[in-house]
Amino acid sequence: MVELDVKIEANDLYDYMLRHSYNSAVGIIGSCFGALVLLLAVMVKQWVYLVFGLIILLYLPWTLFFRSRRQVLGNPSFQQPLHYVLDDQGLSISQGEDSVQYPWEEMRKAVSTGRSIILYTSPVNATIFPKRQMEDQKSAVIEMISTHMPAAKVKIRN
Repeated sequence: MVELDVKIEANDLYDYMLRHSYNSAVGIIGSCFGALVLLLAVMVKQWVYLVFGLIILLYLPWTLFFRSRRQVLGNPSFQQPLHYVLDDQGLSISQGEDSVQYPWEEMRKAVSTGRSIILYTSPVNATIFPKRQMEDQKSAVIEMISTHMPAAKVKIRN
């Protein structure tokens, strides 16, 4: 069993949003389209295409940056730490009087970024474990996830 307390900050949420967005079809298509417009700008030497391409490429990270800050400031659940318990049954999340449990069978996938380990509980919802707050429990969390989830669903880099 692994227990830890985590306070999700705006940078943690931004990291999750970036990873989630750029690994979706919309994020990939948008990035490819923006890159193609930049390539077109170089080929035809028109600054208008350069500006348009940069807007396309920078729009998503810019909006996600501000959305993450607004969400952390405006959502009361981000104001207090979350208490996580990972055990053989699954993941338990509690905060104050509220508690929710997710069995391992319901976990969609586990991924990592440079800053976080992300455990998806639905196609769009996830539990974020910021690496900077995990300290010496990072390897225990990774081991618990890897032990209880099929290898095909776990894409965590150390």
